Amino acid sequence: MFEIYRFNKEDEILWDEFVSKSNNGTLFHLRSFLNYHPNNRFVDHSLMILKKGKLFSVFPAAEIIYGNKLYLISHPGASVGSFVLPEKFAIAESMELAQSLVDYSKKNGFHAIRITLPPNLYQKRISNYMEFSLFKQKFEYFKRDITSILFLENSHSLTVNKFRDSHKRAVRKSMDSGVVIEQSNDYDSFYNILKENLKIRHNVNPTHSLKELKLISSIFPKKCKLFGAFLKGEMIAGVVNFIVNDHVILAFYISHNEKYSNYRSVNLLFYHIFNWAIEKKYTIYDFGTFTVNNEPNMGLGRFKENFGASGIFRDTIQLVI
Repeated sequence: MFEIYRFNKEDEILWDEFVSKSNNGTLFHLRSFLNYHPNNRFVDHSLMILKKGKLFSVFPAAEIIYGNKLYLISHPGASVGSFVLPEKFAIAESMELAQSLVDYSKKNGFHAIRITLPPNLYQKRISNYMEFSLFKQKFEYFKRDITSILFLENSHSLTVNKFRDSHKRAVRKSMDSGVVIEQSNDYDSFYNILKENLKIRHNVNPTHSLKELKLISSIFPKKCKLFGAFLKGEMIAGVVNFIVNDHVILAFYISHNEKYSNYRSVNLLFYHIFNWAIEKKYTIYDFGTFTVNNEPNMGLGRFKENFGASGIFRDTIQLVI
């Protein structure tokens, strides 16, 4: 029933139009997002899946060699991947689609398939058909991360009522200290804060370079939003938000200047971001993961819980062929 062929540049418009109308497509599935990476960074091996001659699904992916073995991987340039699917999607179709992926991978010399699944709550109509069908093909968990999800209520006051008292006090303290929250395009100031913060805490660099972050912002001015906390005109903290789809926002980068940590500006940032998100009719705020190599960062997890968030899986599964 399904015909699979490898994506090529001529398919970009068709691909992005399909993602925008799908049940589970996200910003990370768009070719216009994936294309910000330099051409030589990944060997793209994304797939187009046809049913009766019409586009039925897309699968963003790349090929990578691990230990002399060729892997088909959810596109490494995106936080999540897997099949993008229509809202009307039957169990029989998911079973055949999973089988078709395995058959294609065998035919094209892949030794393994690794897929990072978006959280189920990213879907318009929640379904586990695809995961069920992949596990029927003997996929196994490669890793399981936890991401913190906050359900936004219809009003700001109801959402803030979910905050624990410590966070409510922190918000008031930040307000009383003169911290001001604004949307900003000052990625240079934010990146300096982010880079220094990651160096102090984890001795790592940001996932994106400053140039890449600015490029994403320029390509997606409506989907990439920086909120900054300012004290006497100086940015002391910020959050870069990615608008994942029409109901989910993801906090991609959260950072603050350690010198001003007592001002509790990050708490005030989220207080204002939630208000903005509710006005824009978004219903889910994803704070991002707080697990590394299956180990939770307890302090970070607790910080997000204090806003009323709870944890759900962001899974990566794998099949060794």
